[in-house]
Amino acid sequence: MDCKYFGICGACKLYEGGYESQLSDKIILNKERFFDYYNGEISVFKSPSSSYRSRSEFKIWHVGDAIHYAMNHIDKKGIVIIDSCPQVNLHIQALMPKLLSAIQKEKIGFKLFGADFLSTSSGEIVVSLLYHKSLDGAWQKVATQIAKELNISIIGRSRGQKLVVGQDFVTENLSIADETYKFHHIENSFTQPNPRVNEQMIAWSLKNLSNISGDLLELYCGAGNFTIPFSKKFNKVLATEISKSSISAAKSNMLLNGVNNIEFVRMSVEEFVQAVDGTREFRRMKEINIDDYQIKTIFVDPPRSGMDSESCAFASRLEHILYISCNPETLLRDLEILTQTHTILDMALFDQFPYTHHVEMGVKLIKKVIA
Repeated sequence: MDCKYFGICGACKLYEGGYESQLSDKIILNKERFFDYYNGEISVFKSPSSSYRSRSEFKIWHVGDAIHYAMNHIDKKGIVIIDSCPQVNLHIQALMPKLLSAIQKEKIGFKLFGADFLSTSSGEIVVSLLYHKSLDGAWQKVATQIAKELNISIIGRSRGQKLVVGQDFVTENLSIADETYKFHHIENSFTQPNPRVNEQMIAWSLKNLSNISGDLLELYCGAGNFTIPFSKKFNKVLATEISKSSISAAKSNMLLNGVNNIEFVRMSVEEFVQAVDGTREFRRMKEINIDDYQIKTIFVDPPRSGMDSESCAFASRLEHILYISCNPETLLRDLEILTQTHTILDMALFDQFPYTHHVEMGVKLIKKVIA
């Protein structure tokens, strides 16, 4: 990736030597990190070297009467004014200067401090404009005109206020194992930022769930990114997520894909374990009889904090564990517990965030046979 802001903009920290060099550094680091638990081959799944992000957040910086996009400086002291970003997909790249010009021309930049872009691979875009002031009908009229001219949706946000011009979601198509899945990605909600790597993560996960019978339990299911493709592999899927908006999106995505064998439950992992063990009753579980499920497999995709010891202990009860981690450090901590009862069969590295220190890791574990 060619970027004139390398070494200045804080969005990219590993850039010397180009894409392959930064990826090689990550592979070496993580092979060493997990060597005590797994010394087999770690499958590596690359990202496109540029134009890979389908969502991004930019500051809006005011210099006199002009407004500019900006990012944090790499040394975390001040900002860097930018006019382009080769990380984001080509649709966002093309829109950025046009949107800024329209905002300035139509004079709706006052108190504007941020612009968040959410795009699909086909170019459907929602832009959230963030303000330090209340928005009124006059703003909405101008935003409607700009949205029409640029063929986008615009969300105006200020404290306690959300004005929608068009719609607050985009519909992404993901191609996985010769099938296409549709997902509503909701503005201001978590979605995987790198769709091509996301497809590879799901495909790898599906491969590691093949030839396993019964039903699946998924914790931290989000908006159903993994859940819906997994439903094709299992008789039934029981999926939990604590976020109300994510559960709503997951149910919408289930209908969008014509899937009917998933039960989504809004519960924390701690609550779910209490419900399964019968130590506490929840109205959210009253329609679900856990004894109706033949669960031998658990899939987890926790936040950066990873799983806690109780969640790991619960997962250890099941024969098969598939773990996707966005933080190798907490994954390493959790594997200290999980490998007491399970053996690692496969590991993968997904370069979801090129030119940064971050990677996603995948681990497949199976319960040890006690002689």
